Amino acid sequence: MRKEVVLITGANGEIGHGLITHLGREGKVDIVALDVQPLDESLRQYCLRSIQGDILDGMLLGRLVAEFEIRTIYHLASILSTKAEYNPETAHRVNVEGTLNLLRLAVEQSGWQGRPVKFIYPSSIAAYGLPDLETKLNAGKIKEWMWLEPTTMYGCNKLYCEHLGRYYTRHYRQLAADHTPNTIDFRCIRFPGLISADTVPTGGTSDYGPEMLHHAAQGVPYACFVRPDTCLPFMAMPDAVRSLLMLESAPKENLKHLVYNVTSFSVTAQEIYEIVMNAFPTAQITFKPHPSRQAIVDSWPADVDDSAARKDWGWFPEYNKERAFNEYLIPAIKERYGVKV
Repeated sequence: MRKEVVLITGANGEIGHGLITHLGREGKVDIVALDVQPLDESLRQYCLRSIQGDILDGMLLGRLVAEFEIRTIYHLASILSTKAEYNPETAHRVNVEGTLNLLRLAVEQSGWQGRPVKFIYPSSIAAYGLPDLETKLNAGKIKEWMWLEPTTMYGCNKLYCEHLGRYYTRHYRQLAADHTPNTIDFRCIRFPGLISADTVPTGGTSDYGPEMLHHAAQGVPYACFVRPDTCLPFMAMPDAVRSLLMLESAPKENLKHLVYNVTSFSVTAQEIYEIVMNAFPTAQITFKPHPSRQAIVDSWPADVDDSAARKDWGWFPEYNKERAFNEYLIPAIKERYGVKV
């Protein structure tokens, strides 16, 4: 008999670390972790199986279908915004074709199980694309349906995969005589910039915030690639993990949408700089805006409207700006790098 499991792709990433640790300590589900790199030793204790492999590998995914009964997929694997711009074709293959492979896997699993498979998909504010800085400054809180004209391959990939999830949930095989809707229960969160104390940033265009912290704690000079007045919404990693778990556990009948914004606090790069310098007075941080990366960040909203998530499934952040930095990020990062408190 095949064992019921939760599948987590991109398991070694920032969200994967927090999610696997939380689910593993809770001990209510068996986890199969998939990543192109060997799973971090600290996470293996929480997993029934850790697999080094590629979501583009159809044979590997076929073996997963045959061996496990996958009830929920947390699809975290992706190539992030900055790296995607340097190799957009590879990013498209991983971010889109990889997602399509996993949606097909979910369809096949649903057919075997006779019930929908939950597909939890983290999207991004990169799906938005405001035309200029003046529009951004005057736009206020952006709702899920506004300004969906992304300027990056990563943003295009995320927005398209949101549509793929909608298609597979509501319209897949719509012309077939045996059409059965709702074989996939697709649930998507559009994340703001995420800041983690446990993992090092890996190529996101909003990573100037966490990069300031990690460089300062290590005593390594850092040139911030955006202007001091640059403003984005952010969220501490524990809230990001919590939001995924809250959305996954929400009753289906409560969900009026397939895609939800979530956020915690909006902050400028200057404000982050001041917080970091207060915690690490000898830090060497300068501002050296990179024109192309700055343009990308300027196309992303300064704030988003997450009222739908609050109404439909009770979302609320536990970490505002003060708690995120003073109670989570700064103490944990100091401990990580052996900085005296």
